[in-house]
Amino acid sequence: MIKQAIIPLAGLGTRLLPLTSVIPKELLPINGKPNLEYILEECIDAGIKQFIFVVPKNRPSIKKYFFNDKFYKKIIKKKKNDKKLKQVFQRIKKYQKMIKFVYQNKPEGTGDAVLKCKKYLKEKYFLMLLADDLIIKKNCSKEMIALHKKKRSAIIATKKVNIKTVSRWGILGFTDKTKNSFLINKVIEKPSRSEAPSNFAIIGRYILPKKIISVLRNQKRGKGGEIHITDAIRTLIQKREKFFGNIFKGKYIDCGTLDGYIDSNLKISKKN
Repeated sequence: MIKQAIIPLAGLGTRLLPLTSVIPKELLPINGKPNLEYILEECIDAGIKQFIFVVPKNRPSIKKYFFNDKFYKKIIKKKKNDKKLKQVFQRIKKYQKMIKFVYQNKPEGTGDAVLKCKKYLKEKYFLMLLADDLIIKKNCSKEMIALHKKKRSAIIATKKVNIKTVSRWGILGFTDKTKNSFLINKVIEKPSRSEAPSNFAIIGRYILPKKIISVLRNQKRGKGGEIHITDAIRTLIQKREKFFGNIFKGKYIDCGTLDGYIDSNLKISKKN
């Protein structure tokens, strides 16, 4: 069973400036809750028991959001009859025993974020989610875990994108396609239209084998001087490790841009 999830949270959020000059992008509110909480709820519903947050030491606000008991107790003491306030505190508090923090003091890539978590990883496979990517209406992590159980392999969430936009995405090549999945045989980061093996893009959900750590330890830095998880996945595929694409059923929202953030508020408000 997959019980652990890594969530990299060390990004600078430059696409959401000026908002992220004061609030980390993962804590920006969407219909009353930060997008990070929507990610956690998705994971818990899928059976995840532990979260590993990868954060910079100089950004205490994420830790403070989940571990601010003194503040809540002081306010609750003054407003004893405020049931909603108590419910908010209990909602936040339930995460405390589930969260571990590891530190990545500057953005070094998703591969480096996974490396930072190596001493906490217990099982053969783990989930990794990117907090920019919300998937609503259907639980993508639950779908991926079900496919993992069936295939006993690594899984990457994917969806079709406009062929004109493939240069913005990590793109997958594949064989053995069914309605909801395919066997991945190629991973290309931000290809040109002529280089793209398909228009199925990687969306920020991965079930990865723990053995990827040994690949990442020896991996050279890629674009932007970062250690990319896609490069390690490509290496494992070349070594005949099986990765399947999960063509998820939910609605994808990119919360990492200002337009996407505004759109996410509209769509989630409508959903609720």
